[in-house]
Formats: sequence, structure tokens, C-alpha cells
Amino acid sequence: MPAFTRYVLVLGDSLAYHGPQAAVPLTDERLYPNVMAAALGHEVRVDVLAQLGWTAREAWWALTKDPHSWGEYVGRADGLLLAVGGFDQLPAAVPTYVRESLAYVRPGSLRRRAKATYSSLAPHVMRATDGRMRQLPQRATDVYLTRCLEGVRAFRPDIPTVLMGPSPYDSAMYPSQRPHSPAVAAARSWAQGADVGFVDIDPLVTPCLGEGRNNPDGLHWGWQAHSNVGQALSTAFIAAGWNSPDEALG
Repeated sequence: MPAFTRYVLVLGDSLAYHGPQAAVPLTDERLYPNVMAAALGHEVRVDVLAQLGWTAREAWWALTKDPHSWGEYVGRADGLLLAVGGFDQLPAAVPTYVRESLAYVRPGSLRRRAKATYSSLAPHVMRATDGRMRQLPQRATDVYLTRCLEGVRAFRPDIPTVLMGPSPYDSAMYPSQRPHSPAVAAARSWAQGADVGFVDIDPLVTPCLGEGRNNPDGLHWGWQAHSNVGQALSTAFIAAGWNSPDEALG
């Protein structure tokens, strides 16, 4: 019987395309979405919607505003990976709308000074407040994850779905790990309530972080972490109902 292509829709952030030194093309086979796809089957492909700094809110906007997403990716999706929430958990120095508004400051010279000032002061504020403010409040993360899931399920009611837990980090840019453990617990709780698979990536990424095999920025991963996470996600998809090509053909 001829092979046919199956797709997993990935809603992610920069972890989906960043390696140990820098961003790489989405086609790089070492990235965790591609590791996951290869483990699920030879004819499995991924449609990745991801950008630097995306929270669950940006994922929802992309899902509903990008015509490639709602017009093509959702319709052909055989699986859904919710790989957002990791940026949401990071400590914040100011509300997110204030930080994002710096991109609209004019003239350019003033914008550059404002960004430089923010970059210099933000870690000190985060350290002083011990991460009490998140980039996106947990309640908002849960709301937007639910919207993403319900939006896809409206078209694909029985789609196997997995939530990837927030990633551990150790970054000078975000010098407080206080929000992380509560974020992992909240992600696990949301996944249970939504009846989707869940992968806690702490045990998969933390050893690489401690051994210095991840990106020097303390946020993004090395290739071993990508491999670990991709393999674990494929296992979670199978547990969530992903079937073999023969079973899919029915």
C-alpha cells in the first residue's frame, strides 16, 4: 500500500528552531519537532508556527489570523502539539504590553536607547522582585491554551494532542527561577483537565543545562536536549492516540 503524508501541527516558540548557537532552518532534522516526526513515522511531517518570544496568546493569534494556519495547516493536521507556555513563565520587569510597545517608539535613535535601557535594567528588576511578575499570567496562559485546543478540535474533534511543559532555564536575562515549578504544575493540571497528553521536559533538558550543553543564553537547547524532547513527545503522541499508518488508513 502506498505511503501517505501525515502532519503534526506545532504551535511553539523559538525553542522550535533554535539550536546551541543560533536559530536554524525549520527543516533541520536535529530540531525537536523533526525528531518527533521521524520517530512517529517516515511519512510524518510537521507544520510549525513559532516565533521568538511567543506566548500562548501569540499562538492563538497565529492560529486564527494566519491564513496558512486556519486555511491549510489545521485542515490537514493529524496531531496537535501545544509547545507554548515556556516564555509565558519567564519573569517580567514590566507588563508585557509595555515591553512590546518599545518596538513602536520613534524616532529610531530614541527606540534604540529605550531598548538598551530596558535590557540593562530589566534583570535587576526581576532579581529584586524574585520573578513575582510573569510575561503572561498563568490564568491567561490557560485561557489561550484552551482556545487553541478548542479552535483545532472544532475542525478535528478527535485529534491526538500533547502539551509540552515549560522548559527549565538558567539565564542572566531572566535571573529568577521562582515561576518555573508552579508553571510546570499548572501545565500538568491543564493537560489533565483538557484530556491531552503531557510531557514534563525538566528531566530531559535540565541535565544538558547543568552540563553546559545548551545554548549559552541559558534559554535555548543543545542538540541532545532536542533529541530527548523529540523522542519523549513521540511517545506521548502514541499514548494520546496517534496510530500507525495502517491503522490510520483503517
